[in-house]
Amino acid sequence: MEITVYLAGEIHSNWRNELKEKAKSLQLPVHFTGPMENHDRSDMIGEEILGKQPDAIFRDEAASSINNLRTQLLMQKSDLVIALFGEKYKQWNTAMDASAAVALGKPLILIRPNELHHPLKELSSKANVTVETVNQALKVLSYIFETE
Repeated sequence: MEITVYLAGEIHSNWRNELKEKAKSLQLPVHFTGPMENHDRSDMIGEEILGKQPDAIFRDEAASSINNLRTQLLMQKSDLVIALFGEKYKQWNTAMDASAAVALGKPLILIRPNELHHPLKELSSKANVTVETVNQALKVLSYIFETE
């Protein structure tokens, strides 16, 4: 059995590659997907498709509609969502994606540092599992495939 995992969260650090490499080394039957990780492409996709926009707000709205479509489709096709809340970056997209996973009834592993326990307590209570590190999330993912 192979499962598809949507990796939600900030796109500025290397956490996705870390998780993917470790899953591969464990030979887990997992296919990963997620948001566009090329930040410039994500920001400019609206103008690339629709043409030059009159200002930054319209440019953001054009890109957002296309990125939201991509996220919705890929998340709906996923079997599991892993959402990472890091310590450094604003986490609005992660909150939106984790909430969407809950609304879609997708199993959710929430990764958040202990310092974010209080602001994420409601979302954490909706997740199937809450952990503090990428390694802990990987252990949960690995456990899914254990037979004994």
